[in-house]
Amino acid sequence: MSVAAGATNASSSAAPLRGRWLLPDRVAGARVTVAAGRVVEVVDEALEDDGWWVPGFVDVHVHGGGGGDAMDGAVGVRALAAAHLPHGTTALLPTTLTAPWTEVLAGLRGIATVQHEDAMAAAADAPPSARATVLGAHLEGPFVSPERLGAQPPFALEPTPPRVAAVLALGVVRVVTLAPELAGAREAAAAFARGGVRVSLGHTVADAATAEAVIAAVREAGGVVGATHLFNAMSGLSGRAPGVIGAVLGDREAFAELIVDGHHVVGAAVRTAFAAKGPRQLLVTDAIRAAGSDVPTTTLGPHAVTIEGGAAHLADGTLAGSVLTLDVAVRTAVAMGVPVEAALRAASQAPAAYLGLVDRGRVAPRAHADFVRLDADLHVQEVWRAGVRVV
Repeated sequence: MSVAAGATNASSSAAPLRGRWLLPDRVAGARVTVAAGRVVEVVDEALEDDGWWVPGFVDVHVHGGGGGDAMDGAVGVRALAAAHLPHGTTALLPTTLTAPWTEVLAGLRGIATVQHEDAMAAAADAPPSARATVLGAHLEGPFVSPERLGAQPPFALEPTPPRVAAVLALGVVRVVTLAPELAGAREAAAAFARGGVRVSLGHTVADAATAEAVIAAVREAGGVVGATHLFNAMSGLSGRAPGVIGAVLGDREAFAELIVDGHHVVGAAVRTAFAAKGPRQLLVTDAIRAAGSDVPTTTLGPHAVTIEGGAAHLADGTLAGSVLTLDVAVRTAVAMGVPVEAALRAASQAPAAYLGLVDRGRVAPRAHADFVRLDADLHVQEVWRAGVRVV
């Protein structure tokens, strides 16, 4: 099979990339040709390769890495984007933390600054930088339940119309975490949906009926629903009280994040989520500033965090995000029994689909030539951005 973009005589100055490719609808040996930072042609070839070529990973929930945090301003955003690139993440949404309202808005402005830098560089055909592309922001907090903060600082707020309008006016938020039980949550969810923002249910004690009412409001407004780190910081699942988990798992169209680091969710729950959500299951890191380093202590907002055995905890034992990277999440999911192809799509194709992107997370004509080459054990060997090997 041969698929090409535009004219059939398209060419590239670079040699085609050959190997076993994760394509949108199959896994196949293929020859991929790139020009001007985009995929031009994908041609099936009879190749044997124990490794993988996959689309660049997309992380829709990442607070920090490499010592940087999304709440640090532009300098922190650049640091975290650089830290995650060597692990295969070529695009991401820096994620805010619950904080005083003025600090939340300042964090969003810092993310917007780097997003603008990346957009201007792409428009000028500048060489790709050694960091992941910032696609926008994930606003996690302050529109969360004070009863289910997890490691979020205690600055929860209700999503009033002026606050929602202030967020939308910045034009940077792509995903918002929202507790469905908050006053005004249905109206806020609809407003975010109309603004093109994905509404992710999380940090919540809502029952299933309340969650389903917010889901309906999002759908009526033409929006897309997700779940923030499924199973963590949300109402549980039982036969007569399915909670937010049941509402999300039972909804065919809802997307769901999972933090698969061996600490947040056990293998049986991971397999259940993948079985229920299929192509709408996302892997995320929820990484904090210590990701990509080996420091024993760090901070998350005002909280002190201790890192031991690959897990980050507050003083009271609460999990405080993770020190995860997406390549490790893929390997951990596979070790838990998730098929390799499903795990790879959950780190690339599914998050791109969640954000409504047709030119990321997939290897197809006109898509960004952002790739990761993995060995047979799923360790990163190369990372490509815009058709250029950067790692």
